[in-house]
Amino acid sequence: MDLRYWLPRAAEVAERWGERFGSFAAHPSHRVDEADFAAAFERFAKRLEHNYPFFHPRYAGQMVKPPHPAALVGYLTAMRFNPNNHAYEGGPATNDMERECVAALAGMFGLPAHVGHLTSSGTIANLEALYVARQSHPGRGVAYSAQAHYTHSRMCHVLGVAGHAVAADAQGRMDPGALEELLRTGRVGTVVVTCGTTGLGAVDPVHEVLALARRYGARVHVDAAYGGFFALLAGDDERAAELGIDPLPWRAIAGCDSVTVDPHKHGLQPYGCGAVLFADPAIGRHFAHDSPYTYFTDAELHLGEISLECSRAGASAAALWLTLQLLPLTADGLGAGLAAGRRTALAWAELIEAGDELTLYQRPQLDIVTYFPSPGGGRPALSAIDAAGDRVLRAGMADERDPVYLSVLRVDAGDFARRHPGVRVDADGARVLRSVLIKPEAQAWLPRLHARVAELAAQAVGPDGPCASPSSDAPTAVPAVPLAVATAVPLAVPTVPSSVPSSVPSPEESAR
Repeated sequence: MDLRYWLPRAAEVAERWGERFGSFAAHPSHRVDEADFAAAFERFAKRLEHNYPFFHPRYAGQMVKPPHPAALVGYLTAMRFNPNNHAYEGGPATNDMERECVAALAGMFGLPAHVGHLTSSGTIANLEALYVARQSHPGRGVAYSAQAHYTHSRMCHVLGVAGHAVAADAQGRMDPGALEELLRTGRVGTVVVTCGTTGLGAVDPVHEVLALARRYGARVHVDAAYGGFFALLAGDDERAAELGIDPLPWRAIAGCDSVTVDPHKHGLQPYGCGAVLFADPAIGRHFAHDSPYTYFTDAELHLGEISLECSRAGASAAALWLTLQLLPLTADGLGAGLAAGRRTALAWAELIEAGDELTLYQRPQLDIVTYFPSPGGGRPALSAIDAAGDRVLRAGMADERDPVYLSVLRVDAGDFARRHPGVRVDADGARVLRSVLIKPEAQAWLPRLHARVAELAAQAVGPDGPCASPSSDAPTAVPAVPLAVATAVPLAVPTVPSSVPSSVPSPEESAR
């Protein structure tokens, strides 16, 4: 898609539509001088240069990438109308588009019936699901994996609900045995399972948890904000087998009570576009309210009547709708990009295991790869592994000639030792390097990416192997970082080159 053609077309759509209502003079309070705007825009453009290159496969850090051009055109076109999807009269066209998109998402998860809507984020989507959980089982708490996103403990606090962290297994998935012990107490009314943890990309055993929860009369909410679109691949037996994806957890989502998914991640949408779906359409009663000046247009359902949010951008629904017209929710449609990311993760894991410079932290379950610089001889110290990873992260960002952008995940010392029992635990945790291969372009770039990261890892360890166990048994201090927050974040403001290095192909070359 050539945005130079379609963006002007986007600007024309609202102008042509508006002509039918007659011309009018804009109020002078909104007029600005063209020269003033040009100067302000130049300052604005310069500020945006201080950023990470999310669009490029050199950026292999967080779960961020630019939206698909179709989403961008759809969003900007609808934004000229500025619809509000809280009520049908706020934007009939985008309200209809939102309902169609939500129905398509429900079909992707196999929900036999549903009610739901788009949200401004996965956090709000999870908040709404936990709100319904509280209303459905008053006085009972919520259980979630110790590896789940911190939003669940935070939202439990907001809602005044007891939150219970459940131990994870050696692959970062919820431990059903630990969950059953908690369920036996009768204190839990809802269990949250995660399909794609934001740290490791781990997929909880939804099918096992669902059976346990039903045995003890508990609801099940699926946080598939990150990994939800992998249901497209898990639903295709041949594709799932090829990519090493266990279909059982994904098939079980159809039997759960609610699910969240973020189209602004693998769904190729701009921020913010999350979604929450409920299997029981009757849960709308929990959102019932009266707004005497809002709902006056005849409609089967106003989306604000099934939402905690009020104003919501109709442009988000327009962007998603247009995208799904071109890349439908099938394994060969939108799923093709996810398959590329999964293949890249598997291929990188093999390269890491075949080389000497890097060590896998654990095998990738989706498209997130975690690893660390291989230690030298002897028994490696956890603090030295942590320090070497930090050196790789910072050196990659600072190199204007050949930059690479990674992220880190801080893991508990016990979790690290379970995966790598040979480590000498001299700290309470360590940072491991983390790459989210959310861009399909990373597949072609992988040989270069791996070579560069391996080079940085070799430099970080050095010829004397500083990752090896120090001669002294005294522990080495590491920066204090709360282990309860297992969120991967960049540790420094990036050094952004003033111009793209000559070795970097243009976006058009990358696409080829």
